[in-house]
Amino acid sequence: MNTLYDVQQLLKKHGTIIYTRDTQLDLELMEEEIRELHNWKMVETSVFLQALLIIQKEKHGHM
Repeated sequence: MNTLYDVQQLLKKHGTIIYTRDTQLDLELMEEEIRELHNWKMVETSVFLQALLIIQKEKHGHM
C-alpha cells in the first residue's frame, strides 16, 4: 500500500466508500474507518499503520 487510492481500495474491499467532496473530511472519515477495521481485527497492524501514514501525509499535504 503506497497511495491514498490504495487506502480507498482497502476500505472499498470492506464495504466502505467515502466521498463527501471535502478532502479533509474524507481523510478524517477514512482514518476513523481504518481504525475501526483494526479494532475489529479485520486488518493487520502493519496494514493499519501504513494506511494511517498515508492518510497523515495526505492531511498535511492538503492544508
